[in-house]
Amino acid sequence: MEAGKYVIALVDDDRNILTSVFMMLEADGFSVQTYTDGESALQGLLSRPVDLAVLDIKMPRMDGIELLQRIRNRSQMPVIILSSKDEEIDQLMGLRLGADDYITKPFSQRLLLERIRALLRRNEVNKGEAEGAKNNTGVVVRGALTLDDLRHQCRWNNEDIQLTVTEFLLTKALATRPGLVKSRDQLIDAAYGENIYVDDRTIDSHIKRIRKKFRQVDPEFNKIETLYGIGYRYKED
Repeated sequence: MEAGKYVIALVDDDRNILTSVFMMLEADGFSVQTYTDGESALQGLLSRPVDLAVLDIKMPRMDGIELLQRIRNRSQMPVIILSSKDEEIDQLMGLRLGADDYITKPFSQRLLLERIRALLRRNEVNKGEAEGAKNNTGVVVRGALTLDDLRHQCRWNNEDIQLTVTEFLLTKALATRPGLVKSRDQLIDAAYGENIYVDDRTIDSHIKRIRKKFRQVDPEFNKIETLYGIGYRYKED
């Protein structure tokens, strides 16, 4: 993966963290935009889109949760949220609003770098599969569900469902093999890649958000089943 072609946004009011992470990413070849509050970050991200954003939760003028919500109204770009260990509710809220990942403070810069790289790789793989689908339809159809890799498009009963990269990959992993139970570890591998540690609650939060999005267009949606203690599966038609 060529870091030089990617632009990362860092949003944090702690200038020590901002400076150190900026220097790490620049040294690794990334282009970096920095912001110290959510309001200026929103303005900057709308005028100068990036490939991935890292957002602190506690910030002046507009906190990370509101910023994430505003971003998700306009973009499905990958987002990592940063939070303190005592902000579990905010972590879960961030995931429910569409964050792809979260890291707790204090954190290892190497861990953050690996998470950033993993998210960007997933984006590239998804795009690559879509390109490879040009000579193939690249479309998964399961009853009322249509997943189109080429367009990164999800439709239910001909209604568009706006999914983030993580949500799309999880839905695809389940719908590709209906009736087959997928453990949380298998879903983590499908959405994040191997050798990336993600808490089980992260997958659960993503699944809740996916269901919520489908139920906004179909209150009776019940295709994604929970098998407690085992994982999830997509119900066969």
